Amino acid sequence: MLKTRFGIAALIYAMINAVLFGAGLIILLLVPALATYAMELIPLLVLTSFVVAMPIAWQLAPALLARYERRRMAAS
Repeated sequence: MLKTRFGIAALIYAMINAVLFGAGLIILLLVPALATYAMELIPLLVLTSFVVAMPIAWQLAPALLARYERRRMAAS
């Protein structure tokens, strides 16, 4: 079960990371006080999105697996 959870988490990690980075970048560039420091804050945003996406993907993986299992049980 852990191997399956890790596989699903690895697959959705990149998507979650991209969404977090994109949302953070939009906020960073739309707030004028933050936009002036964008060159210094973007690397921090990249690092933060990498780190924050990991636990989100790990928590979301069982829900996706359960959804697949329910659909498979209903089909049989």
